[in-house]
Amino acid sequence: MPIEVREKPKVAVVASVQLPSVNDVEFEASLSELRELAKTLGYEVVKTFVQKRSSFDTTAYLGVGKRQEISCFVNNKAGSAELEEIITNPDNRNIDTILVDHEISPSQARNLENEVGCEVMDRTMVILEIFHRNARSRAARAQVEIARLGYMAPRLREAAKLAGPQGRQRSGVGGRGGGESHTELDRRKIRDRIAELQQEIVAMDAERKTQRARRQERQGLASVALVGYTNAGKSTLMRALTGSEVLVANKLFATLDTTVRTLHPESVPRILVSDTVGFIKNLPHGLVASFKSTLDEALDASLLLHVIDASDPGFERQLEVTDQVLAEIGANVVPRIRIFNKIDHVGDAAAQAGRDAALRMQYPDCVVMSARRPDEVAKLRQKIVAFFQQNLVEAELFLPWSAQQLRGGIYASCQVLEERSDNEGAFFRVRGEPGAVENLREQFDRVR
Repeated sequence: MPIEVREKPKVAVVASVQLPSVNDVEFEASLSELRELAKTLGYEVVKTFVQKRSSFDTTAYLGVGKRQEISCFVNNKAGSAELEEIITNPDNRNIDTILVDHEISPSQARNLENEVGCEVMDRTMVILEIFHRNARSRAARAQVEIARLGYMAPRLREAAKLAGPQGRQRSGVGGRGGGESHTELDRRKIRDRIAELQQEIVAMDAERKTQRARRQERQGLASVALVGYTNAGKSTLMRALTGSEVLVANKLFATLDTTVRTLHPESVPRILVSDTVGFIKNLPHGLVASFKSTLDEALDASLLLHVIDASDPGFERQLEVTDQVLAEIGANVVPRIRIFNKIDHVGDAAAQAGRDAALRMQYPDCVVMSARRPDEVAKLRQKIVAFFQQNLVEAELFLPWSAQQLRGGIYASCQVLEERSDNEGAFFRVRGEPGAVENLREQFDRVR
């Protein structure tokens, strides 16, 4: 009988400095978020180290005393108050990584790593690694690679300092002369690769916009985009609204590539639903451009569904982050419905009713629901369809018998209210979006 071997999760500790400008609620929310990010990467966080300081230590981020405390814990040395927890652990696990809840400089990371004795990953590196693992489309992979290369560049300079003048000089032609250092060569390769990727992204963006314009012109489809903080339940709601099998996982940034499906059951007008990448506070600078470029669907949408985790105590902070990002990309003018999802995660029935009432009082036009309750999903669908139907127009179209091959296009893009015929052809009284109706009228005029 084969023995099942399970790979042990990597073990990490989290370390963070609380500055005077950060209150306790914000600080703990950020730590909780980093622990969730760590879980997404496959880490088990066994300890969190916190230090209050007026500023970060310029040498190694944390103060000397806190570094010594972490070193004792990591290396199982006497002096750690939590030492017995590690020693008596039946798996006898070692600490693999220290996760730092800020972006730190290459020298700070190197000094902390040397002093503590294990790998150091800052918040930026954690997020970059998650993006790298989860990117699926060619565009998403290119955007993430640009961010990773930008993050690596200053760390190459730090590595060159450690190497010293020996062993890092590449000779010139024939082995004589100063030549080009390994660091300079690597930096040039990075610059060239970034420029190449940026050109690819520009070409992909243009192609995607052309395809989207043709699709909307051909089919007259209305569009809805799901936006919101990461892990708010957007993908679960997407699956409920469209009946499609999209990835649903209780992990931060499980979705990076935009997924587009049709609202199900189909409505008049037909409505496209897009699931976008989740937002996060303090997104690494190198990811800002690539992050926003994945939100094209939000800019092009006629309606935004802003999904918020009603069970999260810090939902107001997350709501502000989403509003800020939407404003930065110019999507703040797009109509939106605020959807407080995961109400079923708020305690018992009485607690859920209380939270529901409080949210509706604070946000009068919001929807409070669970994406796992079909009746509540159906009500949201009706609200979405009603939004688009308020702009529909009615018109009468004539299609000659010689062009009946175009008949399917009428039923595909409009609601047919009445159909009658005579010797010349068929008359249709339809209701649809102005653009779709006008598109049909132009097609029929060309065949008359």
